[in-house]
Amino acid sequence: MILDKVFEPFVRRSPVSVMLRGTLEHVVTREPLDQLFVETAQRQYSRELLFSAVVDLLGLVVCGVRKSVNEAYEAHQEQFAVSVRSVYNKLSGVETAVSRELVRRTARPLAELVRRLGTRRKSRLGGYRVKIIDGNHLPATEHRLKELRTTRRGPLPGQALVVLEPELMLVTDVFPCEDGHAQERSILPEVLPNVQRDDLWMADRNFCTTAFLFGIADRQARFLIRQHASTLTYELLGRRRKIGRSSTGMVYEQAMRIDRPDGKSLVIRRITVELDQPTRDGEWVIHLVSNVPKRRAPAVALAEGYLGRWTIENAFQELGQALNSEIHTLAYPKAALLSFCVAVWTYNVISVLKTALEAAHGEEAQRHTISGYYLASELSAAYHGMMIAVEPWRWKKEFGHRSVASMARVLKELAAGVRIEWFKKRVRGPKKPRPRRTSGTRYHHVSTARLLAQRNTKTYQQ
Repeated sequence: MILDKVFEPFVRRSPVSVMLRGTLEHVVTREPLDQLFVETAQRQYSRELLFSAVVDLLGLVVCGVRKSVNEAYEAHQEQFAVSVRSVYNKLSGVETAVSRELVRRTARPLAELVRRLGTRRKSRLGGYRVKIIDGNHLPATEHRLKELRTTRRGPLPGQALVVLEPELMLVTDVFPCEDGHAQERSILPEVLPNVQRDDLWMADRNFCTTAFLFGIADRQARFLIRQHASTLTYELLGRRRKIGRSSTGMVYEQAMRIDRPDGKSLVIRRITVELDQPTRDGEWVIHLVSNVPKRRAPAVALAEGYLGRWTIENAFQELGQALNSEIHTLAYPKAALLSFCVAVWTYNVISVLKTALEAAHGEEAQRHTISGYYLASELSAAYHGMMIAVEPWRWKKEFGHRSVASMARVLKELAAGVRIEWFKKRVRGPKKPRPRRTSGTRYHHVSTARLLAQRNTKTYQQ
């Protein structure tokens, strides 16, 4: 038995729930969360309501254990010395710097766990540390604020730029923005100070700006970004050369010079892919710009590597489908962005669980075959009962003081007891075309029983 006897029923029936709670206890507990708040917050302070308590409430909603913050508060009211209104006031005032730091600090120990589990994906792009950046706009909330009750327009609570490291499959940074209408490019000046030497930043064409490309190059880092049609001042140099085929089409390469308003120039590579199938926007040709040297990565490798950018889209999809990352009742931007960052943190923990499953089961449990939705459903079903049965101090005693190597070993052993077939993705066939529908203008309703009776009659006559 790798854990105390009290954990045995849950290790046997729902090992992934034990893995989740144990990982949370190992990575961060209340004391580090409250210390994070003290060090980062500029305006708010903690007296009767700790930041860790607010994060715990949001975590219950994000994981689907509770349907709303109010329900989570009612279920744990004895733990609070303040009213639910005070909780909402705290949520609406948490600064975006605190939300960002929550993701950054929790990602570091999770990255160590991934490295110890031994399934870290190696970069095929010249050995650089790949970072994929993309924007995520939070959807419209309910019209709960006084200022929103007189409009039918959807109120946008904010957005965030998200940085995913595909080698670790972890979101390691976020850049929250309270203005839901702001252009993604307006947030890029916050990103540049975080660019490090030998990074390789990948992004779509919305991030293809002169300032961003030069900013990355000035910091001795690399970029692989889809070219925007109108944001660069450039000149193509020499002749375009055919390089070879990638999995999506024919690859060409040509030198390109981009110019900055102050007169500085930068010669880079432009890689063109003539696609076998059009993009979802109907485009047959895409252009990628990069300052990765040819000796580190050929054009075909860069074209193939750019396909990895879609892993961040899959992460956003999992955040929306498997986790309640967007709580529609939280209309204040700061509260909505904190909720999103808690969901990102939870996504990272589930990603570590997937890594452990792959380490324990090998080819049978490859990451892309495991459903985050099924994992989250199992967690929401078993988590509440498990937390009632096992006292908090037992979790801290069992997981809180383990070394990284010991924790990785426990995760592998727990993962070995998981029935992988329960969490496999179900691949559906192609959708049937939608049949033409009759108008419901005159008759608003129809009896389902009568329609079924007609179908049975036709079947009998045939």
